[in-house]
Amino acid sequence: MLKKIPSKAGIDGFPMLLILAVVLAYLFPHAGSGKGVVSLSALANYAVSIIFFFYGLRLSGNKLRAGLNNRRLHMLVHAATFILFPALAWLIRPLFDDNSMSLWLGIFYLAALPSTVSSSVVMVSIAKGNIPAAIFNASISSLAGVFITPLWISTVLSRIGDPGFSHLPFIILKLILQVMLPVALGIALNRKWGAFAERHRRQLGMFDQTVILLIVYTSFCTSFAERVFAEFSAFSIIACAFGMVCLFFSVYGIITFCCRRMKLGREDTITAQFCGSKKSLIHGTAMSKVIFAGYSGIGVILLPIMLYHALQLIIVSSIAHSKAKQK
Repeated sequence: MLKKIPSKAGIDGFPMLLILAVVLAYLFPHAGSGKGVVSLSALANYAVSIIFFFYGLRLSGNKLRAGLNNRRLHMLVHAATFILFPALAWLIRPLFDDNSMSLWLGIFYLAALPSTVSSSVVMVSIAKGNIPAAIFNASISSLAGVFITPLWISTVLSRIGDPGFSHLPFIILKLILQVMLPVALGIALNRKWGAFAERHRRQLGMFDQTVILLIVYTSFCTSFAERVFAEFSAFSIIACAFGMVCLFFSVYGIITFCCRRMKLGREDTITAQFCGSKKSLIHGTAMSKVIFAGYSGIGVILLPIMLYHALQLIIVSSIAHSKAKQK
């Protein structure tokens, strides 16, 4: 039973493949840093829209309506996702100097991302939480993140004196065309092709992971080619990983405290804990192609979300297994 949990959650060696993609980018940076219509980077851009089309295709309106009523739970999850996370990331900004500001920006980008869908629902199911509410919250979070995430990044960059984000309306428009439009098209075709997408969920998940690996590889190729990581030591990477664990448990603990104060039931508490504390690697990698287009330090930006993704799966799978044994 325990051995099956990581596989169900999407762990099954994927973090190791992420590490391999980074190593390959370090060894062969020029292979993925090229630009052009048929470059690997351009191919990743086209594949992003396909990912979100299949995501919309699996998004059933009936499942969303089933979890619509619990407003207090929904408010708590989205407040944690889009307010609590960014607030905690902003509090640690004084710990970073000018040389490591790109790493902090990556942490804040992680904090501004929406919740993940598939692993959140799987973990809630394993822990015997409120599954319809988990589907609703994770799905709405993913859609809202298309607007909220770039808005947060724009606000932060303007506060730290970076004028490079004045093209926010263009970025949101591009995200609508590249993300929201494929999702809407998929939802419209759900009744006709939704069953097909559910039957091939595993294959579609493998396609998602392949695109993520391609984005990670090309992003790190650009950063290694520009020697962006030259100023970061191994200790900095380890410290970042430790910080991601602290960030997770801080959010998880605050959500648990709020659930007790709000006197939520066990199932709703589990849903709030898991959906409110998770972040989406798919959205993080996909939206970075648009939000940070042309930025040489994109590999540094993606580092925190890669670390958080791997660590959150390991930690939450352990917690879910523990809760599943509780009566």
